[in-house]
Amino acid sequence: MTDLSRRAVLAAGAVAAPLSAARGQDLDALARDEDHWARVAALYDPPPAGVIQLENGQFGAMARPVRAAYEAKLARVNRETTLYTRGTANADVAKVRARVAGLLGVDVGEIAFTRGGTESMLTLIGGYNRLKPGDGVLYADLDYDSMQVGMVSLARLRGARVVKIDLPEPATRQGLIDAYEAALSANPHVRLMLLTHLSHRTGLIPPVGEITAMAKARGVDVLLDCGHALGQTEFSLRELGVGFAGLNLHKWIGSPLGVGVVYIAKDRIPDIDVSILEAPGSTIDARVHTGTVSYAGVLAVADAIDFHESVGLAAKARRLRYLRDRWALALRGQAGIEILTPDEADLHAGITSFRLSGQTSLAQNVAVRRALFDRHRIFTVERAGPARGACVRVTPSFVNNAADMDALVKALRDLA
Repeated sequence: MTDLSRRAVLAAGAVAAPLSAARGQDLDALARDEDHWARVAALYDPPPAGVIQLENGQFGAMARPVRAAYEAKLARVNRETTLYTRGTANADVAKVRARVAGLLGVDVGEIAFTRGGTESMLTLIGGYNRLKPGDGVLYADLDYDSMQVGMVSLARLRGARVVKIDLPEPATRQGLIDAYEAALSANPHVRLMLLTHLSHRTGLIPPVGEITAMAKARGVDVLLDCGHALGQTEFSLRELGVGFAGLNLHKWIGSPLGVGVVYIAKDRIPDIDVSILEAPGSTIDARVHTGTVSYAGVLAVADAIDFHESVGLAAKARRLRYLRDRWALALRGQAGIEILTPDEADLHAGITSFRLSGQTSLAQNVAVRRALFDRHRIFTVERAGPARGACVRVTPSFVNNAADMDALVKALRDLA
């Protein structure tokens, strides 16, 4: 056994001890148990000294046991090169693929690896082949920038018409359902709709199941962008009733950078074109062509899932909502501060955005983000795109603590 392999085994074994004490504990109590989450945080490298990292949305750090496993796999690939990649690599990747299918509760033939959620979604958008000239495609202001561009490009290529809507702010469950219903009623030519499961701009979670069912009843297909949802909130693709979804494994599952998944329900695979780089075929694999993959990155997904499951999805989801509520509820109603994301538990997870009253330009929100960092060493990110103006996004990880959120509250009261 190499030093790296031995280190990976020892690190993986070290996970059980600090996390096992949480088994059977009430989830609400566990979410507030700072000692427990400090033990989880100790399995990660800390941010630079003095920095409160509240921009964990772009990607999630690997836990040390996952990183050790990844380094061991990378060392093997680098050492054996084509002896491995032309040997057992594909069989090993197939095992990881089966593990991901199990995580998602879908068939292994309904998923394929990509290099991230964006590539997953553009596989679906670019390949969707059921549009006719004159049909419509619909997206909203809170959808991801690349996906919006993809929908516009798809419409141009297929001769379809674009419908863009602005989601209500402040949002409510019924208000979101009404917004999509009004758009579909006013535009009966719409046949394809982009729906974001958890917005990267504000953290808003729309009632996906209800909206998808409403769209389906009108003959409208939904492409679901789950880039931020997987690992941050609890859901089932089958229960949501979606036929197409793009997902990310390097955000909230904590795999190495550069691994995503595209999901196509088995009976919908023909509705996505075969990649122009693939020979005609009936499988989902023919729809995705990424060239040579990062074998070590893909293989380490299994280790990331191991760690994710040792922490527990329900525990992570409740912890993220607790940290979010600790700062957002404290500032809700504060003069000079607008909390954009609603407080209903099923309409948000860990991400929530704010803006200082009247400061709606991107430049103004860049200035707020800089002030938070320069004055208080709190790292966040500005987001443009919401119809009512730009904002600043706050994205804690489950390894942040209550003191981090209290520091944010104090800093924002100072800025307001």
